Amino acid sequence: MSNHGEPRDKHETRRIVVIGGSAAGPKAASRARRLDESADILILQKAPELSMASCGYPYYVGGVFNDRRMLLCTPAGVVRDPGFFLAAKGIRAKPGTEVTDIDRARKVVVARSLDTGAIEEHPYDKLILATGARPKMPPVKGIDLKGISTLQSMQDADYLRKVRDERKISKAIIVGGGLIGIEACEALHLAGFQITVVEVLPQILTFLDPQLAALAENHVRSKGANVITGNGIAEFLGEDGVLRGVKLRNGTELECELAVIATGVTPNSELARKAGLKVGETGGVLVDEQMKTSDEDIYAAGDCVECVNRITGKRVHAPFGDLANLQGRVAGHNAVAGGGASFPGTIQTGICKIFDFTAGSTGVHETAARAAGFDDAEVVIHASTDKPGFMQGKPLITRLVVSRSTRRVLGAQCVGQGEVSKQLAIWAMAIQGKMTVDDMLCADLPYAPPFSLAIDHSIATAHVMQNKLDGRMQGISASDLKRRLDAGERPFILDARGPDEYEEMRLGIGERLIPLGALRKRLGELPADKNQEIICFCKISLRGYEAARALSGHGWTNVKVLEGGILAWPYPREK
Repeated sequence: MSNHGEPRDKHETRRIVVIGGSAAGPKAASRARRLDESADILILQKAPELSMASCGYPYYVGGVFNDRRMLLCTPAGVVRDPGFFLAAKGIRAKPGTEVTDIDRARKVVVARSLDTGAIEEHPYDKLILATGARPKMPPVKGIDLKGISTLQSMQDADYLRKVRDERKISKAIIVGGGLIGIEACEALHLAGFQITVVEVLPQILTFLDPQLAALAENHVRSKGANVITGNGIAEFLGEDGVLRGVKLRNGTELECELAVIATGVTPNSELARKAGLKVGETGGVLVDEQMKTSDEDIYAAGDCVECVNRITGKRVHAPFGDLANLQGRVAGHNAVAGGGASFPGTIQTGICKIFDFTAGSTGVHETAARAAGFDDAEVVIHASTDKPGFMQGKPLITRLVVSRSTRRVLGAQCVGQGEVSKQLAIWAMAIQGKMTVDDMLCADLPYAPPFSLAIDHSIATAHVMQNKLDGRMQGISASDLKRRLDAGERPFILDARGPDEYEEMRLGIGERLIPLGALRKRLGELPADKNQEIICFCKISLRGYEAARALSGHGWTNVKVLEGGILAWPYPREK
């Protein structure tokens, strides 16, 4: 064992040790180097690879690209290995090295080489923890069978890619319907496997409202994959140590030769806990805005920490690759400069590709908003295309959450085949800027037909919310209408589309077709009781809104708009 823990002269080089070499760690080390050319910077990494693009694993498995090195390369195509870090950045990196202890009193890190077993000690002046997260594994019988994998590491990606390339199996189960689960579903489905996603909760993609999650689930099913919700894995079934199927909690047995566990992750904070650093309620290392832990000389960043939700003020675990890089940059800066950089928290923006469909959210949903004290949270759903029809515009459905009293934007969800990422980016900046709906009404966004409608989908969503807040529109969601219909209620439902559209596609929920252009001439077909509830809709409910305004102008007092129209209807239709 070498011992480098003796006190150093104050004029000696600053020693910075980074534990973890995936995302936050290399970013922290790189930022530290850019601020201090003379520092001695060391990255210790347990895995054999460095700076892996873990968010790219599903796309490597699915064959979107075939060169494994792309997961380890810079944008210029240079592999980030120890030689690269030393030559390009002057940073020493030691993969295949497991840190076993942090001696805070001596300011020494104890590590073991996984190749030789040799024990090493590395002194530090500032230490940065970037130990990441580990998969949550369901505590069920058979979890150790061959054929069960996660999608958390390069080794997992290598295994699943090998299975894909060999094409010796045909049926796979994805356990968990979150981001990674749905991405794994697409990857393996593209490889030709018969896929079943099993989610214990009532819906997939729990960052979405149930109605929007149902639209995403419909799309998964439309691609030929099966989805089972409200059911979990009771047991993995095998023969001779090899996976052959799963038994669900309701007793159903499904054949499969591969199972991918995607039930979430938990902070890998054991090393910090062992060293006596404070750990929060979520299991993540406690840090302040400077990414400093309870030890003045130790910082932490990435999936191993918990941070503050900027809207609710609550501490959360937010294991996202972009946040890991941002936090790593702050930790590396402050490890050198002693301050000056801060990470203010997260609004938990996330996005997921689902074949040719996209789903994402930013900020808080209605339930979380109310739980955080926003009792006056108001919600609206708006549907449109992302571009004009003559530019092959594709559908978008957005669910916006605001505070009724302050009109501040609190959250947004968006799904569809259009440019969902752009919409979420707009709303994420609005939320972080504490903007109101009124600030968004005339937002000056870039417009040209190849990129946007003349009034962008986001601005139109703000217009719809303004109409709702100001009492010019009463809305009803598809989920609320379906619930009422299932309970036996029968409001008057007005379809304001044209006859050709009606013949091509209709809900079949007892609606009456009266085209908007003929509505004012056919008012006699509406309920004589001006207080009876009328619900208007069309494909996206723009004509539905215009019909509602016309009826209100003719004295009907209880007129609602089916928000998002047919486009946002996630339930079976008549045709």
